[in-house]
Amino acid sequence: MSTALCKIPMDVAPFGLSGTVYGTLLNHRTALAALEGQMTLPPYNAPPRAPVMYLKPRNTLAACGDTVEVPAAEPGTAAQLEAAACLGLVIGRTACHVSEAAALDHVAGFLIVNDVSIPHPDYYRPSVRYKARDGFCPLGPRVTARALVANPDALVIRTFVDGILVQIMSTADLIRPLARLLADVTEFMTLAPGDVLAAGAAAPAPRVRAGQTVVIEADALGRLTNRFVGAA
Repeated sequence: MSTALCKIPMDVAPFGLSGTVYGTLLNHRTALAALEGQMTLPPYNAPPRAPVMYLKPRNTLAACGDTVEVPAAEPGTAAQLEAAACLGLVIGRTACHVSEAAALDHVAGFLIVNDVSIPHPDYYRPSVRYKARDGFCPLGPRVTARALVANPDALVIRTFVDGILVQIMSTADLIRPLARLLADVTEFMTLAPGDVLAAGAAAPAPRVRAGQTVVIEADALGRLTNRFVGAA
Protein backbone atom coordinates (compact mmCIF):
# COMPACT_ATOMS: atom_id res chain seq x y z
CA MET A 1 0.00 0.00 0.00
CA SER A 2 1.34 3.43 -0.89
CA THR A 3 2.40 5.78 1.92
CA ALA A 4 0.46 8.44 0.00
CA LEU A 5 -2.69 7.12 1.68
CA CYS A 6 -1.35 8.41 4.99
CA LYS A 7 -0.82 11.90 3.62
CA ILE A 8 -3.82 12.62 1.43
CA PRO A 9 -3.52 16.37 0.74
CA MET A 10 -6.95 17.29 2.07
CA ASP A 11 -5.62 20.52 3.55
CA VAL A 12 -3.61 21.94 0.69
CA ALA A 13 -3.10 25.45 2.01
CA PRO A 14 -5.05 27.67 2.15
CA PHE A 15 -8.13 25.59 1.25
CA GLY A 16 -9.50 22.21 2.29
CA LEU A 17 -10.26 19.62 -0.39
CA SER A 18 -13.18 17.21 -0.46
CA GLY A 19 -11.11 14.27 -1.69
CA THR A 20 -13.01 14.07 -4.99
CA VAL A 21 -11.07 14.71 -8.20
CA TYR A 22 -12.79 14.68 -11.58
CA GLY A 23 -10.78 14.53 -14.79
CA THR A 24 -11.70 15.71 -18.27
CA LEU A 25 -10.68 13.73 -21.34
CA LEU A 26 -10.14 15.11 -24.85
CA ASN A 27 -10.19 18.74 -23.75
CA HIS A 28 -6.72 19.59 -25.08
CA ARG A 29 -6.23 20.00 -28.83
CA THR A 30 -3.36 17.50 -28.93
CA ALA A 31 -5.38 14.87 -27.06
CA LEU A 32 -8.30 15.28 -29.45
CA ALA A 33 -6.01 15.12 -32.48
CA ALA A 34 -4.36 11.92 -31.22
CA LEU A 35 -7.70 10.08 -31.31
CA GLU A 36 -9.23 11.77 -34.33
CA GLY A 37 -9.08 8.63 -36.43
CA GLN A 38 -10.75 6.50 -33.75
CA MET A 39 -13.70 8.66 -32.77
CA THR A 40 -15.73 7.92 -35.90
CA LEU A 41 -15.40 4.17 -35.35
CA PRO A 42 -17.61 1.94 -33.17
CA PRO A 43 -18.70 2.03 -30.42
CA TYR A 44 -19.36 5.80 -30.59
CA ASN A 45 -19.11 6.64 -34.31
CA ALA A 46 -18.70 10.39 -33.70
CA PRO A 47 -16.73 12.83 -31.56
CA PRO A 48 -18.20 13.54 -28.10
CA ARG A 49 -20.58 16.48 -27.81
CA ALA A 50 -20.32 16.91 -24.02
CA PRO A 51 -17.28 16.80 -21.73
CA VAL A 52 -15.96 13.27 -21.21
CA MET A 53 -15.43 12.81 -17.48
CA TYR A 54 -13.71 10.29 -15.24
CA LEU A 55 -13.02 9.99 -11.51
CA LYS A 56 -9.72 9.70 -9.69
CA PRO A 57 -10.82 7.99 -6.45
CA ARG A 58 -9.54 8.93 -3.01
CA ASN A 59 -6.90 6.20 -2.88
CA THR A 60 -5.11 7.82 -5.84
CA LEU A 61 -4.53 11.14 -4.08
CA ALA A 62 -0.97 12.06 -3.12
CA ALA A 63 0.82 15.18 -1.96
CA CYS A 64 3.83 17.09 -3.22
CA GLY A 65 6.92 15.14 -2.12
CA ASP A 66 5.19 11.75 -1.96
CA THR A 67 6.61 8.85 -3.92
CA VAL A 68 4.61 7.18 -6.70
CA GLU A 69 5.04 3.44 -7.14
CA VAL A 70 5.69 2.08 -10.62
CA PRO A 71 4.09 -1.38 -10.85
CA ALA A 72 6.01 -4.28 -12.30
CA ALA A 73 5.69 -4.48 -16.08
CA GLU A 74 3.15 -6.76 -17.66
CA PRO A 75 4.50 -9.32 -20.16
CA GLY A 76 5.66 -7.59 -23.34
CA THR A 77 5.59 -4.09 -21.82
CA ALA A 78 8.07 -1.78 -20.11
CA ALA A 79 7.68 -0.72 -16.47
CA GLN A 80 6.67 2.88 -17.18
CA LEU A 81 3.95 5.31 -16.20
CA GLU A 82 2.44 8.34 -17.92
CA ALA A 83 2.62 11.63 -16.01
CA ALA A 84 -0.04 13.95 -17.44
CA ALA A 85 0.08 17.54 -16.21
CA CYS A 86 -3.27 19.28 -15.73
CA LEU A 87 -4.64 22.47 -14.24
CA GLY A 88 -6.99 21.69 -11.38
CA LEU A 89 -9.93 23.97 -10.55
CA VAL A 90 -10.81 23.88 -6.84
CA ILE A 91 -14.52 24.47 -6.35
CA GLY A 92 -15.34 27.11 -3.74
CA ARG A 93 -19.13 26.85 -3.67
CA THR A 94 -21.67 24.39 -5.02
CA ALA A 95 -21.80 24.51 -8.81
CA CYS A 96 -24.94 23.22 -10.53
CA HIS A 97 -26.25 24.50 -13.87
CA VAL A 98 -23.95 27.52 -13.71
CA SER A 99 -23.75 29.95 -16.61
CA GLU A 100 -20.50 30.46 -18.46
CA ALA A 101 -20.48 34.11 -17.40
CA ALA A 102 -20.70 33.21 -13.71
CA ALA A 103 -18.80 29.91 -13.77
CA LEU A 104 -15.47 31.11 -12.40
CA ASP A 105 -17.25 32.75 -9.46
CA HIS A 106 -17.64 29.19 -8.16
CA VAL A 107 -13.87 28.54 -8.26
CA ALA A 108 -11.86 29.15 -5.08
CA GLY A 109 -8.48 28.62 -6.68
CA PHE A 110 -6.18 26.46 -8.76
CA LEU A 111 -3.56 23.77 -8.23
CA ILE A 112 -1.43 21.40 -10.28
CA VAL A 113 -2.65 17.87 -10.94
CA ASN A 114 -0.37 15.04 -12.06
CA ASP A 115 -2.77 12.51 -13.59
CA VAL A 116 -0.68 9.33 -13.49
CA SER A 117 -1.66 6.18 -15.35
CA ILE A 118 -0.23 2.97 -16.74
CA PRO A 119 0.11 3.29 -20.53
CA HIS A 120 -2.70 1.33 -22.16
CA PRO A 121 -3.86 0.88 -25.76
CA ASP A 122 -7.59 0.70 -25.04
CA TYR A 123 -8.89 4.26 -24.79
CA TYR A 124 -12.55 3.26 -24.38
CA ARG A 125 -13.35 2.14 -20.83
CA PRO A 126 -9.78 1.34 -19.76
CA SER A 127 -9.36 -1.03 -16.83
CA VAL A 128 -9.44 0.67 -13.43
CA ARG A 129 -6.04 -0.84 -12.66
CA TYR A 130 -4.49 1.44 -15.31
CA LYS A 131 -5.84 4.69 -13.85
CA ALA A 132 -6.76 4.29 -10.19
CA ARG A 133 -3.86 2.76 -8.28
CA ASP A 134 -2.66 4.15 -4.96
CA GLY A 135 -0.89 7.50 -5.34
CA PHE A 136 -1.78 7.97 -9.02
CA CYS A 137 -3.00 11.56 -8.56
CA PRO A 138 -0.47 13.90 -6.91
CA LEU A 139 -1.93 17.34 -6.12
CA GLY A 140 -0.30 20.58 -5.04
CA PRO A 141 1.93 22.03 -3.97
CA ARG A 142 -0.81 24.38 -2.74
CA VAL A 143 -4.09 25.91 -3.83
CA THR A 144 -3.50 29.36 -5.29
CA ALA A 145 -6.44 31.72 -4.88
CA ARG A 146 -8.26 32.54 -8.11
CA ALA A 147 -7.56 36.24 -7.70
CA LEU A 148 -3.81 35.58 -7.78
CA VAL A 149 -3.88 33.92 -11.21
CA ALA A 150 -4.07 36.70 -13.78
CA ASN A 151 -5.32 34.63 -16.72
CA PRO A 152 -5.95 30.94 -16.05
CA ASP A 153 -6.94 30.48 -19.71
CA ALA A 154 -3.37 31.26 -20.79
CA LEU A 155 -1.40 29.39 -18.16
CA VAL A 156 1.77 27.60 -19.27
CA ILE A 157 2.49 24.31 -17.49
CA ARG A 158 5.93 22.74 -17.81
CA THR A 159 6.90 19.14 -17.00
CA PHE A 160 10.47 18.13 -16.12
CA VAL A 161 11.82 14.60 -15.72
CA ASP A 162 15.12 14.46 -13.81
CA GLY A 163 15.56 18.17 -14.47
CA ILE A 164 15.03 17.93 -18.23
CA LEU A 165 12.10 19.82 -19.76
CA VAL A 166 9.99 17.19 -21.55
CA GLN A 167 6.66 18.94 -22.14
CA ILE A 168 5.17 22.42 -22.33
CA MET A 169 1.41 22.76 -22.47
CA SER A 170 -0.89 25.75 -22.20
CA THR A 171 -4.47 26.10 -21.08
CA ALA A 172 -4.89 28.36 -24.12
CA ASP A 173 -5.04 25.11 -26.13
CA LEU A 174 -8.00 23.66 -24.24
CA ILE A 175 -11.02 22.88 -26.43
CA ARG A 176 -13.33 24.25 -23.76
CA PRO A 177 -11.89 27.24 -21.88
CA LEU A 178 -12.28 26.99 -18.12
CA ALA A 179 -15.56 28.89 -17.72
CA ARG A 180 -17.21 27.01 -20.58
CA LEU A 181 -15.90 23.68 -19.28
CA LEU A 182 -17.33 24.33 -15.84
CA ALA A 183 -20.65 25.44 -17.29
CA ASP A 184 -20.89 22.37 -19.54
CA VAL A 185 -19.90 19.94 -16.76
CA THR A 186 -22.44 21.36 -14.32
CA GLU A 187 -25.19 20.86 -16.88
CA PHE A 188 -25.19 17.15 -15.97
CA MET A 189 -23.41 16.91 -12.59
CA THR A 190 -23.01 18.95 -9.43
CA LEU A 191 -19.61 19.95 -8.08
CA ALA A 192 -19.29 20.49 -4.33
CA PRO A 193 -16.96 22.79 -2.38
CA GLY A 194 -13.47 21.29 -2.23
CA ASP A 195 -13.93 19.14 -5.36
CA VAL A 196 -11.17 19.37 -7.96
CA LEU A 197 -11.88 19.48 -11.69
CA ALA A 198 -8.82 18.67 -13.83
CA ALA A 199 -9.26 20.63 -17.04
CA GLY A 200 -7.47 18.24 -19.42
CA ALA A 201 -3.98 17.10 -20.36
CA ALA A 202 -1.92 17.35 -23.52
CA ALA A 203 -0.93 14.26 -25.52
CA PRO A 204 1.24 12.34 -25.52
CA ALA A 205 1.97 12.37 -21.79
CA PRO A 206 5.62 12.00 -20.75
CA ARG A 207 6.73 8.48 -19.79
CA VAL A 208 8.46 7.91 -16.45
CA ARG A 209 10.44 4.98 -15.02
CA ALA A 210 11.27 4.00 -11.45
CA GLY A 211 14.11 6.12 -10.07
CA GLN A 212 13.06 9.27 -11.91
CA THR A 213 11.66 12.50 -10.46
CA VAL A 214 8.85 14.49 -12.06
CA VAL A 215 8.44 18.22 -11.46
CA ILE A 216 5.42 20.03 -12.87
CA GLU A 217 5.45 23.80 -12.58
CA ALA A 218 3.27 26.72 -13.56
CA ASP A 219 3.58 30.43 -12.92
CA ALA A 220 1.76 31.42 -9.72
CA LEU A 221 0.99 27.78 -8.87
CA GLY A 222 4.43 26.58 -7.78
CA ARG A 223 6.17 23.23 -8.39
CA LEU A 224 4.63 19.80 -7.80
CA THR A 225 7.46 17.31 -7.21
CA ASN A 226 7.18 13.52 -6.95
CA ARG A 227 9.72 10.72 -7.21
CA PHE A 228 8.75 7.48 -8.92
CA VAL A 229 9.96 4.27 -7.26
CA GLY A 230 9.88 0.58 -8.08
CA ALA A 231 7.27 -1.75 -6.68
CA ALA A 232 8.19 -3.09 -3.25
